[in-house]
Amino acid sequence: MTAKIKVLMDCDPGHDDAFALIVAAKFAEVLGVTTVAGNAPLSHTTKNARIILDLCGSNAPLHSGASRPLVAEPIHAAYIHGESGMDGANLPEPSRPADGTNAVYFIIDTVRANPGLWLVPTGPLTNIALALRAAPDLVDKISGISIMGGGRFGNRTATAEFNIWCDPEAAAAVFDSGAKIIMSGLHLTHQIMANPKRIEMVRAAHAIVGPMLAGLLEFFSKMYKSLHDDFEGAPLHDVCAVLALTHPQLFTSKETHVAVELDGSHTRGMTVIDDRHVKSRTKANTQVLETIDADAAFAVIVDAVSSCVKS
Repeated sequence: MTAKIKVLMDCDPGHDDAFALIVAAKFAEVLGVTTVAGNAPLSHTTKNARIILDLCGSNAPLHSGASRPLVAEPIHAAYIHGESGMDGANLPEPSRPADGTNAVYFIIDTVRANPGLWLVPTGPLTNIALALRAAPDLVDKISGISIMGGGRFGNRTATAEFNIWCDPEAAAAVFDSGAKIIMSGLHLTHQIMANPKRIEMVRAAHAIVGPMLAGLLEFFSKMYKSLHDDFEGAPLHDVCAVLALTHPQLFTSKETHVAVELDGSHTRGMTVIDDRHVKSRTKANTQVLETIDADAAFAVIVDAVSSCVKS
């Protein structure tokens, strides 16, 4: 039996982060979880991560991290995720506190003790950038960084996706770090929607946890549909960054160069993907995921939900 891939999850739960954590708990070896401000303030994202780890029976150590971006003022996403960051269900209180409040040094120590693990950030890249700044040797110790962020179009602006837009300076540092990077951008994640049929699959997957998670998806989908012209539900963005490692056969991808725009008045936070065919194009630094087998991917998600231990 193939050994599970080792991951450290860095997240800002967030409805879709919740599913990323659940899938990682089932199909990867989660060596730790760190939280960052993004979808909600740090206190909320940390509490939400504690709740989800309880639901899926994970004892992974949990450390909170950056409460704001490197440079920009913090901005959250209550307009999508609600004030708690995970509105839509009557969730239990977490059973345990966080294990610490210094995510950056937890990341550094965990990577150094476990060479070859993957970092999987599904929120703003502040913690990851700070860890790489404090310990540049991490680039040579990790297998890579599987990011949910960016894309060929934006959602917070016409060109910028929320996670990158929240802290573009951190994102630029990560993309420029020399680490192997896999990017799940919006052009990919919008291919896997939590439509009504799929929400009912989640509801039926587990007697206790299923209805809770279905409630989260109903709220998430309602918010997405209220803000978009033609969405049938909410995209499950963050789970793609986990599935890219645990189920890579579900994806097609392209090796290319990605840079983060910091200065443009209309393009700050944009991931500039070099799709040129010229021989002088910049050397590739990112595996950009292009397509996903959404039905197969959602079956994996349902399988993970069915393995939750909350009773």
